[in-house]
Amino acid sequence: MAFTFARYRRPFTVRGVPCEVVIRAKFDGLHSELRVAGLAQANDYTPATGPEAVRNHRLAGLLPSGETFEVEAGYISWINVGIAVRHDGQTVHESHPGRTIAFPASAAKMTVDPSLDMSRYKANRVPIAVDILLGLLFFVIAKFTDLSTAAIVGAVVGIGLLVAQRFVKVDLTGGLALFGVAMLLISAGLAIAFQDDMAIKMRGTIVGVIGAVLFLGDGLLGGKRLGKGIARYLPYNDLDPGRLAVGMGLLALALAGINYLVATFASTDVWLFYSTFVDFILSAVLAMAVFSFARGRLLPPRKRTS
Repeated sequence: MAFTFARYRRPFTVRGVPCEVVIRAKFDGLHSELRVAGLAQANDYTPATGPEAVRNHRLAGLLPSGETFEVEAGYISWINVGIAVRHDGQTVHESHPGRTIAFPASAAKMTVDPSLDMSRYKANRVPIAVDILLGLLFFVIAKFTDLSTAAIVGAVVGIGLLVAQRFVKVDLTGGLALFGVAMLLISAGLAIAFQDDMAIKMRGTIVGVIGAVLFLGDGLLGGKRLGKGIARYLPYNDLDPGRLAVGMGLLALALAGINYLVATFASTDVWLFYSTFVDFILSAVLAMAVFSFARGRLLPPRKRTS
């Protein structure tokens, strides 16, 4: 079963009958289900990539009176979905009045891109989930105790994952999950060495600078190690490893600088919220620009050398 990373509920009524459309965004695509008076009546599915991915869902409903109606469902933006309900040829409900239910043009171009392979995300759903859970673990423990305790507990869990990886076939620490474990180990080391919250806050800056040096160095060598390693976990078949490594190095530098500013000038609670939630979103947005650069979408393709 594919991992659900977003779930939307869109309730409405037709002729006084309570209805609801539940839409789930998963790594394998978009799933929708129509419920009438609490009972499932129809469902639809579109894959994550390919021409079929951009169409809207059509769900046919039947009321207890025998009357029929139709629900159109689909994206209204990159991160939100909407529905429109029609009965007797008339629109009787819109979850987002005035909004057009249609796949965003910018997202459609990427979705139908033949070089995009979303199956890689599906293959790496476990380490992605592990990375997210590690971040949430640090956040929760830090809120109820302190940063030092959160760092040490997180490091113990991280080491446990590394040990468990030797005995299970499922990839637990691939891609960014291993990076998350490294972050927790560095945090624990700083906590033990300095017993200072500021030292723990600087983990992102320290790791960012170290990572930037490594990525930029690898990029200058054509991305033969780190660039190719990261490319394995991305859904693109046309990535230039050298460009990817350079882009990731610049991204690491930018995030290191932002973390320094937040850690220095904001409160611990603000930094904790930033490092757990905002940093992840900001990284994802900036990473899209890095991927475009690595695919030659921002600059002409680099001449390869043999």
